[in-house]
Amino acid sequence: MVKMKKYINYFLGMVVAVCFASCNDEWKDEQYLQMASFKANVNGQGVTTTYVRYKPGGVVRYELPVLLSGSTMNTDPINVKVALDPDTLAVLNQNEYGHREELYFQQLPSKYYEMPESVDIPAGECSALLSIDFKLSDDLDQADKWVLPLQIVDDSSLGYRANPRKYFRRAMLRLLPFNDYSGTYDASQYLIYFKSDTDEKEPFAVSSQRAFVVDDRTVFIYAGTRDIDYLDRKLYKIYIRFPKADSDSKTLEVWADNEELNFGPYIDKDGNSAYQSNFNMYWEMDELKPYLKKIFITMNLYYEFDDYTTVPGQRLRYKVKGSLSMQRNLNTLIPDEDQQIQW
Repeated sequence: MVKMKKYINYFLGMVVAVCFASCNDEWKDEQYLQMASFKANVNGQGVTTTYVRYKPGGVVRYELPVLLSGSTMNTDPINVKVALDPDTLAVLNQNEYGHREELYFQQLPSKYYEMPESVDIPAGECSALLSIDFKLSDDLDQADKWVLPLQIVDDSSLGYRANPRKYFRRAMLRLLPFNDYSGTYDASQYLIYFKSDTDEKEPFAVSSQRAFVVDDRTVFIYAGTRDIDYLDRKLYKIYIRFPKADSDSKTLEVWADNEELNFGPYIDKDGNSAYQSNFNMYWEMDELKPYLKKIFITMNLYYEFDDYTTVPGQRLRYKVKGSLSMQRNLNTLIPDEDQQIQW
């Protein structure tokens, strides 16, 4: 009986050893297809918000990560090819906006960027960076929604497969240049009135206002309650220029380039027009996170304008007064200033 047990134990030991060796041999081989993907998180509209700092006449580099999946590291260098993807952009526009072409995302013209046709992932690595040089200039109107649509080329002869999932294989880069004053402002204290409302008891309000880049110290917003999803938004741009960095002035220069708006100063019920748009800007370090720098910007705006497109043949005069406020957080542990901002 004892001898039988020894044989059984010996047999079980052999089985375990064989299984263990088989498992080890199994993991020497690739368990999954090695698939190439972009690392580009999408928002609710199916695009990836791509912030790049505005530099007058300069080139700004954006690094888009390209990843290679699998259970083992690649033993040979892999060259991942990248191409434009206007077809997916067209489908995205149709799904998002239907027939309202004025709201479509626009493909970024080639003169505003340079990028290679491929990126090399070295042997033993699972990622690389695709370098895209954006060439920003004043004529790139941020009233349009610029997108650089990219896809990973799928070709089995290249030694990889493109990830079949839409948001991994493709990257719809929604370009948003920024300067020190652009961004989304809280508009809870930004009040819009009919000019006829002399007592100012029935204001219109919006929850937020976005300031878009024009140049390094100029932004624009949309007049009144309009935003980027209005078909006529380009007619209602209000420009705001901040003083030079070495100036002590707190005065804002505010104007419109569309004469149809009859843009002018805010005038109260007593005929007083001595309201000057101004701003305040300061910073402080966070008490709980000492590496976090918080910058606060408040714009106090006063102006009037005509809405001449809402009601055909009629002009509606509005007056606007109040403040727009924004807090921008910077992680000072990150050495690259452009990457410090926590959007």
